[in-house]
Amino acid sequence: MTRWRWLVALVAVLCPVLAHAQKLETTPRTVVMTAFRPEWAALVQAVESPVEHTINGQVLMTGTIAGKPVVLMQSGVSMVNAAMNTQLVLDRFTVRRIVFSGIAGGVDPALSIGDVVVPEDWGQYLEAAFARKAGNGWQPPEAPLPGAPANWNFIYPRGTTVANAASPPVRRFRIAMDPALLALARKVAPQVVMERCLAPVTAGAQPQCLPRTPRVMVGGTGVSAGVFADNAAFRRYLRKAWDARVLDMESAAVAQVAYANMVPGIVFRSLSDLAGGDRDRNMETTFENLASRNSARVVRAFLAALPD
Repeated sequence: MTRWRWLVALVAVLCPVLAHAQKLETTPRTVVMTAFRPEWAALVQAVESPVEHTINGQVLMTGTIAGKPVVLMQSGVSMVNAAMNTQLVLDRFTVRRIVFSGIAGGVDPALSIGDVVVPEDWGQYLEAAFARKAGNGWQPPEAPLPGAPANWNFIYPRGTTVANAASPPVRRFRIAMDPALLALARKVAPQVVMERCLAPVTAGAQPQCLPRTPRVMVGGTGVSAGVFADNAAFRRYLRKAWDARVLDMESAAVAQVAYANMVPGIVFRSLSDLAGGDRDRNMETTFENLASRNSARVVRAFLAALPD
């Protein structure tokens, strides 16, 4: 009798968990992920036949964009939010691929605000050991790791160990995006006409325009951490040590969860600022809407080019 009661109690505890993890539907969809409201706003009007789903307070929208079944969502800003909500959407929907659309800070000096970059891989620059001071240098707590990018003062990158059903746990400093999706992005990129000007805020004012029309570039490395980076010296370090082109606060976490679940992924990021390279001040609040729209333009063209 005691054992029976114990089993009943265990089932009572597990049932809500099992119900919570059930898929909401079985239609295979592309997840179109954004981090926060301006990125979402640049895409939500493109969703046809929208249906809203609320999970853990998050609104996810199913429908179609360019004729392709999608789930549009916000990951939330930060690495933890991005990882948590990427796993959530994978658990609750039938996901064919993840396509991220958002803004970023530019690291590569050859890039300008408004440009859209589609990195080949993503790294986490603050998965690191902080070293103690030793004379005129630093003494990290562990031996140098093979393949690690160079340190920045006391910050020594150490990567993260990840696995999936096809690969045992391996320490990685970068996680690659899906080659087939990158190849498609290279075909789509030359076809997209980008925005260059912000509409005036007041009637009669002149629009604020970028010096040149933004470009779409596929390739290179992106890096992420839970940091709003606006530091010229650290920007130079990320370019030199990581060969980074852009930085943000979510993409590498999304890449890691996609890798662990063996789901193809790709990230489109439009520069809203230069992460410390802006002349007088960080320009993210000025250009976040323009950058969000440029990323969304490329993503809509990419979705239209996906095979049915």
